Amino acid sequence: MKSLRVVIAGAGNVGRSIAAELLQNGHRVLLIDREVQPSRQAALPDATWLQGDACEISVLEDANLVSCDVMVAATGDDKANLVVSLLAKTEYGVKRVIARVNHPKNETLFNESWGVDVAVSTPRILTSLVEEAVSIGDMVRLMQFQQGNAALIEFTLESDAAVVGKPLGELPLPQDCALLAILRDGRVILPTADVPLEAGDELFALATSAEAEAQFGRTLGES
Repeated sequence: MKSLRVVIAGAGNVGRSIAAELLQNGHRVLLIDREVQPSRQAALPDATWLQGDACEISVLEDANLVSCDVMVAATGDDKANLVVSLLAKTEYGVKRVIARVNHPKNETLFNESWGVDVAVSTPRILTSLVEEAVSIGDMVRLMQFQQGNAALIEFTLESDAAVVGKPLGELPLPQDCALLAILRDGRVILPTADVPLEAGDELFALATSAEAEAQFGRTLGES
């Protein structure tokens, strides 16, 4: 995998956790925060640190954002995350901008008009996981990718679903939907045409339209 240069705005718990994972995977990380604390620096010695307000052009210039592959706006302030995303995309042409959504009421703002490629809402993800735990036979939207209106969706098969026992090759998937993986008994199974479906399978797919999502759910939910 290519080593990426990633700039993260916000060195709180979320920003530092992302940085630690990226560094472990061999990527280069620059953290921007208004207050750079020595204890936090010591915990991530391989990261580069820059003290300042990521909403200011001068700070982003110091961060050399033009050479950045990915910008992550991970502060605890949604307004700041939107401003950082917009500047990264419009002023510096960052190819991939990922933004943290702190308050669900602001989700609709985190879209391509604000420079956001992917919006990650922790409350939304937690809600989805709760729904997933009690939603056998129902489809759950796990994540919305604002650019292109794509969504990551999950469906858990009921025991009486008509598709149980059938190979994936016989599944009439909608054109705008791609099956990514199957989770079965804690194991990830690649979705090849000859894999038979079993009750309790969790199917993960990427859909690029609301109609594709609905058709995917109808196909799997028929009994």
